[in-house]
Order: sequence, then C-alpha cells, then structure tokens
Amino acid sequence: MFGLLQKIFGGKKSAPYEGQKEQLTKGDPRALMALAAGADTNPEILYYLAKSEDADIRRAVAVNKATPVQASALLANDKSVDVRFALAARLMELLPDLSADKHSQLYAYAVQALGALAQDEVIKIRKALSTTLAEYAKAPPAVVSRLARDIEREISEPVLRFCVSLSDDDLFDILSSHPEPWVISTIAGRANVSERISDAVFETGDAPGTKVLVGNPGAHLSAETLQKIIDHARQYPEWHQPIALRSELSLDLARQLAGFVSEAVLSVLHKRSDFDSSTRQSIAGIVERRIEYQRQAAPNEPAEDKVARFVKAGGISPEVLQDALSWNEAEFVTLALAQMSRIHLVVVRKMLGTAAAKPVIALCWQAKLPMRLCVEIQRSLAKVPPREVLYAKGGTDYPLTPEDIQWQLEFFGIK
Repeated sequence: MFGLLQKIFGGKKSAPYEGQKEQLTKGDPRALMALAAGADTNPEILYYLAKSEDADIRRAVAVNKATPVQASALLANDKSVDVRFALAARLMELLPDLSADKHSQLYAYAVQALGALAQDEVIKIRKALSTTLAEYAKAPPAVVSRLARDIEREISEPVLRFCVSLSDDDLFDILSSHPEPWVISTIAGRANVSERISDAVFETGDAPGTKVLVGNPGAHLSAETLQKIIDHARQYPEWHQPIALRSELSLDLARQLAGFVSEAVLSVLHKRSDFDSSTRQSIAGIVERRIEYQRQAAPNEPAEDKVARFVKAGGISPEVLQDALSWNEAEFVTLALAQMSRIHLVVVRKMLGTAAAKPVIALCWQAKLPMRLCVEIQRSLAKVPPREVLYAKGGTDYPLTPEDIQWQLEFFGIK
C-alpha cells in the first residue's frame, strides 16, 4: 500500500515521515488519533488513515487541513454521517482557494467529492452544501445543478434563488420539469433573470410566478414577453401596478395597459416622468372615456341592445370599440364588427375564429377601422399569437395590399 501511495504523492521522505510510518505500523489508538489530527502529519499517512476502521480517526482526518484533497473521494462515501459532514465543511473552506485554478487536479478531486455529497442521503449534509454554495459566486456548476434539482425545498430553494453559477440551461430545464409551483416564483425572484428565463416563467402559465417576475426589477423582459403579459393581464389585476412600473414599457404598451387598469394604476402611468406630456394626457383621456362608457351602460344590458343603442345614437366609433375591448366585452365587439362591416355575423365569427392576422385585417378594413385598433382586435378578440400579429405599416397604414384584402374577403364569400 505504501508503495502505491509513494507513487501518488511522490517526493523524498523525511525523518519525521519514517517515525510517523512506524507509529502507524504499531497501531496504538492514541498514536493513530494524534497522527490523524496532526498538522504536520505526512499526506501519505493521512490518506492511509482515511480508510481506518475507527470513525473518530476518519473524522479527524476529514477536518485536518493537512489531509490531501485526493482523500476526499474516499471520505465523501464514508459510512459515517459525521465524517461526511466534517468533509463537507472542510471542502467548503478549501473551495475558494482551489477555484483559483479550475483546471487543476486538486479542484477536480474536490468537485468530485462535492458531487457525491450533493447526492448524500442525509439532508443536513446536502443542506450544508446548499446554504454555502448558494452565495458563492464561483460554485461548481455541476454541483449546484444537482442541488437545484433536490426534492427537498430547503435544499433546492436557496440555490434556485441566489446561486449565480446556476446556468440558464439549468433554470430552463427546471422550469419545464419541476412539479412544484413554488419553484417558478423562486426563479422569477432571482437577482438577475435573463429575457429567455423571463419568457419561460411566463410560459408556465403560473399567475403568482408572473406577478413576482413583473415586480422584480432584476428581471429582463423582452418587448414580446411584455406584450404577452399585457395580453393576459386583464384577468390578473394584481399584475397591473408592477407592469405600469416596468422600465421596458413602451408608449404603445402603456396605452394598451391604460385601456383596462384601475384608476390607481393609471395614476402610476400618468406620473411616469419618462412619458411625455401628450402621452400622459392621452392616458388620462382613455380612463375618462372608459369610465363614461361604462357609466352609460344599463345593468346587465344585452350586447345586441347595446349595439342598437349606439347605432341609434349615431353609430359605433373606433373609440367605443376600444372601450368595449378594455372591458372585455367580446360579444359586443363581435356584433359591432358585423354591423360596421356589413358582413353576416356567422362569417364574422369564422374570420375571428381563425386566430390568424390576415382575415382579421380584412374584416377591420371592411369595417373602416384604423389599423392601430385592428392590432388590438387581433390580440385580444381574435387571440392571434403574439408572434403572428401584423402591425400598421408606417405607423398607420394597413400592412396588406388591396388585392390581398380582397382575396381574404372573397375567400370568406364576401363580395
């Protein structure tokens, strides 16, 4: 055995080494414990003692700063919980120095041992790793990846929330496979959430997680993701105020949000210094018009009667349709589109039911609506997927040619 250890550790052996070897050979328990705890004990001796039958000796070896890192692989699988726990503490202490050279053999030994401990059957050992590595910027990615997937929340949650070494690939995989909803909110609340992970959080469909996401200033939202959030926000009033405070909120998205939020949220929008005065006035005008629209409605007024009332009063304006969309009055808008386009209601429902942009654009064109309103109808009424919504050309013009629009109309039997 010592011949093999000499090959592993190499080097000329000193006189103290020979004396330590002699003590080891005699096997006196007190002498062995002294060797296991000795700061000047030779690494070969400590490596040999790591396989002692005495758990107390193995534990002393585990905490000894002179013990070679190579012994960690043995101790990480020790049958004694105390030995494994002591090793975990020592490796946590050593890791910052070893991380300075991630390509060294010693670092590889340490990571191998930590990987074994991260799968230890004893919770307190895994928890010790989790609470320490969660706040360590250079934590080994393979180890924290295991801890982040731990079935015990007290182990996985600190890593999921705080560990910067956890990759986006790991986070994405955990979001798509972990069965517990708390994971979504935990990831959404990380100090830095990339656009990719923000979109993945929203796509889970978890409303509390999305609320955490939009309220987290460290979460980066792409314009597409924020648009999707606003498209669904009518159903979730608790999202409204955090959305109104998002730095990514464009003027167009702010106007969309203003169409259906409370006066308190509108006040937040109105006070945003990054919006110019005309935009703030526009937002104030939207809420005044919206409240007036709802005030004029009779209690439980049927959609057909409401359409008839507006037609009798002089017609249905684009602003009325915008207000109706803000109140989620899908049936009223559908009936109004049939009235304004002079297309049979059955056909209007078919065009809206395609969830495709071009039929909706043809319908809006026939109804003589502005293209900006048509964009909102695509999103909220026809449920066109965000990536497939067609926007105004040059800010105001329809994006389809007259020939394309005519083809769409004829396809639905409209002359």
